Amino acid sequence: MIVEHIKTSTRKEAIEITSIVAKHVKNVKSGIVVVYVPHTTAGVTINEAFDPSVAEDLLNELTRLVPYSSHYKHLEGNADAHIQASIIGSNVTIPIEDGEMVLGRWQGIFFMEFDGPRNRKFFIKIIEG
Repeated sequence: MIVEHIKTSTRKEAIEITSIVAKHVKNVKSGIVVVYVPHTTAGVTINEAFDPSVAEDLLNELTRLVPYSSHYKHLEGNADAHIQASIIGSNVTIPIEDGEMVLGRWQGIFFMEFDGPRNRKFFIKIIEG
């Protein structure tokens, strides 16, 4: 398993990690790659990577749907981040063919921070076959 580290710079942030994952699959003829985020206030998703306003819209809408508030029972002050991370999810699985991830034309992989800034990590697991 491969461990990658990432430093986020704001409370809510979408960081494209496609190129980081791509460098690890370049010698794989066929298989799948799993990207997993082991944090309860961060996640990973696949979405449009060509237009950065898509990721901005996603963060804005998640904030609108699950606002930062003091009405949550969780007392650490980051309950919104836990809920948003659950909505996004903690892993994605992507097919690999001839050393490349099989992504749609505009798709990219995004690390989603909901309680930063922090030093984070994500795992990459490649399964060949």
